[in-house]
Amino acid sequence: MTSLPNLLTYGRILAVPLMVGSFFLSGDQSRWIVFTIFIIAGITDFLDGYVARAWAQQSRWGQMLDPIADKLLVATSIVLLVAWDTITGIMLIPAIVILCREILVSGLREFLGTARVSLPVTLLAKWKTGIQMVALALLIAGPAADKFISFTSILGEAGIWVAALITIYTGFDYFKAGFRHASDEKTS
Repeated sequence: MTSLPNLLTYGRILAVPLMVGSFFLSGDQSRWIVFTIFIIAGITDFLDGYVARAWAQQSRWGQMLDPIADKLLVATSIVLLVAWDTITGIMLIPAIVILCREILVSGLREFLGTARVSLPVTLLAKWKTGIQMVALALLIAGPAADKFISFTSILGEAGIWVAALITIYTGFDYFKAGFRHASDEKTS
């Protein structure tokens, strides 16, 4: 429970209250601090899995905690972006799609876990996560970054839509596999 990969995951969970606390600072400083915390947390997301596999430190605890940490980070980021009025109007659609898919896939994994069936993460789902994390980072920096690179927010908005479209596809893919396992269990 105290392996390096798990410590990195714990750090990602601790990033959530740090992001929320930084939200209450004033002006661009708030966005840059939240952006920095988010980037560091995103790096730990890559590193914990890489280190766990490379050092043969994979654990059931880590496998359970890692997706929870990811979902906490993504959900908190989206809530902060809504509170900042960065995600408003039609931009709520991809945000809600992403949040709903995260909750639904978590429930599906929990259901299938009781049947001792796992749903491995697909390559496309990994790409979705990468695009989603970059889009969220760009949106977090948003207006503060637009002062230096004027199209930062636009790239973030486009990225969140792309991530949402991939989210729908990968979510459907997971549910198709889940239903197959659920129907297999029923006939057994």
